[in-house]
Amino acid sequence: MSMAEGLKSMSDRRPRAVGLLGGGLIGGGWAARFMLNGVDVRLYSPSASAVERVQKILLKARRAYQRLTQVPLPAEGSLVVVESVADAVRDVELVQESAPERLDLKQQLLATASRAAAPETLICSSTSGLGPSLLQAEMHHPERLLVAHPFNPAYLMPLVELCAGQRTAPETSARAAEIYRTVGMHPLLVRKEVDGFIANRLQEAMWREALWLVHDGVATVQEVDDAVRYSFGLRRAVIGPFRIGGGATGMRRYMEQWGPMLKCPWTKLTDVPELTDGFLNELAEQSESQARTENLTLPELEEKRDDCLVALLQGLRAQRYGAGETLARWEQGLRDRAPNTQ
Repeated sequence: MSMAEGLKSMSDRRPRAVGLLGGGLIGGGWAARFMLNGVDVRLYSPSASAVERVQKILLKARRAYQRLTQVPLPAEGSLVVVESVADAVRDVELVQESAPERLDLKQQLLATASRAAAPETLICSSTSGLGPSLLQAEMHHPERLLVAHPFNPAYLMPLVELCAGQRTAPETSARAAEIYRTVGMHPLLVRKEVDGFIANRLQEAMWREALWLVHDGVATVQEVDDAVRYSFGLRRAVIGPFRIGGGATGMRRYMEQWGPMLKCPWTKLTDVPELTDGFLNELAEQSESQARTENLTLPELEEKRDDCLVALLQGLRAQRYGAGETLARWEQGLRDRAPNTQ
């Protein structure tokens, strides 16, 4: 099979319709990503404000995609709001659950969805830390359940962590990965079932230390943010913590030089400062001061975030590297699916 044929085959795996359970920040981000890739969305949410929230996220996503790519997007998928879980999951290829992070609620939703959906329908959870084996507990056909953990904003951030449970069928991860690639994502298979998966465990370690730095008066909220966004935050968009030159030899030299410092008591490791009212007030006051200094409303800040992410993704695309390669692959899929106007 040629490369062009392979890309076309991948494009054909794009689902016709998906069912979304939950219309909050993550559910709305999923709706935007799927709809702007030409996938019809059936949305169930008990929240009366879900439709309005999703429409607002869609507006942000359309604005971002206009800047992200010059490749024509497919005709936008439809958004149908339904009254029940069963209505959301019927006649769709993928179900994406994005309910609040409560095990009992998610188990109930997924069990209901599994009874109504066709046995071959993939069912994925957006959970940020709950294990898939727990989520499978009450399901019919639990072999098609998978965690597919995105990052906010889900319509722009390419990573989706895929984690299988004890009863997940081996082919389920591969099927899901194909679907997420067709809508411009980078699926990362988590090899072992572990709470928090990969990226959130890394984020949480840094978040603990950030709290300690403020708690101990070493730095302010603004200074911690600046330390990240003006230094390794930029570098990490290109290389991860292990990506260094020289292969095995380079890594050995690096660890021989810097490894002994890991024994220095620089960080608090897994200790967490007590979240007293006084400390929470201090965090809130500093955050409010930071917001006043920037003089941006929340919608304006979200737009600025999206614009910066678009610029980073486009810069990486120019180098065909990291997340930029994911963007370039998605654009090639869009070209393959675009109607021939000649």
